[in-house]
Amino acid sequence: MSETSGTVDFVVGSETFQTWYKVVGDLRSATRPLVILHGGPGFPHLYVRCHAQLCQSRGIPVILYDQLGCGQSTRLREKQKEFWTFELFMDELDNLLEKLSVRDYDLLGHSWGGALAASYVLDRQPKGLKRLVLANTYASMRLWEAGCRTLIAKLPKDVRETIERCEREGTTNTKEYKEAELVFLKKHAITLDPMPYDMQLTIAELEKDDTVYMAIHGPSEFYCTGNQKNFDIVDRLHEIKQPTLIINGMEDQATDLCVGPLFWGIPNAKWVQFAKATHQPFFEEPERYFDVVGTFLMA
Repeated sequence: MSETSGTVDFVVGSETFQTWYKVVGDLRSATRPLVILHGGPGFPHLYVRCHAQLCQSRGIPVILYDQLGCGQSTRLREKQKEFWTFELFMDELDNLLEKLSVRDYDLLGHSWGGALAASYVLDRQPKGLKRLVLANTYASMRLWEAGCRTLIAKLPKDVRETIERCEREGTTNTKEYKEAELVFLKKHAITLDPMPYDMQLTIAELEKDDTVYMAIHGPSEFYCTGNQKNFDIVDRLHEIKQPTLIINGMEDQATDLCVGPLFWGIPNAKWVQFAKATHQPFFEEPERYFDVVGTFLMA
């Protein structure tokens, strides 16, 4: 199973940045490659690199990359909030596919990557895209937050009160708020203890540089103050024509409230829920997850 990695130039206005990528398998093979859009925003590809096993098990070439501002791609801590837009990351994806001479392909987006993937399909209408996987994601930030609030309501009273008070008082950068968020994350982001090594690496990278996360999302998984605050493509989902696999976990922070509209809105959609998983079914139920995804892509 061959691996190649490198960078491609990504020009934005008068500036040139670098997008780092890795290809697992041979892009010249007869099988369409799968392009992975990681989440965050601003989480490097490390936690989703387990998807490379689809190359070994199914012969599917896999393209992983770090979106601008994280991982081994150009870091841009100095850029203002307005710089970080959906359009920027769509342009980056277009550029990467062109530089790698990828024509026909499948796309898998996890969490933020799923919102980006769905937006990309709607706005760019890529002719080469054949199949779409939207994993643990959302079509509306309002519904994402509303779903998370239903989960917060089930947390211990002191945790709930800390979250509400810190958000009300604007003290979301405090230790007590982060500790309260951690209680939520251990129930609805990933339940494994110890946490998988690749997830540990990803979180460590985010803690070093949360520029993109703060600009697009905000201070916690359930409180959005960034550029995707008003994100909502629910009314446009019927325009997605590709066969689409929708995934979430039973106790996922991507609740049924925010995942449901994807299933109801996309005409040719299949929804699979993982009973023993939260937001990372590829870690929590890997055997079933990769069987479901692989079978869908090869259909």
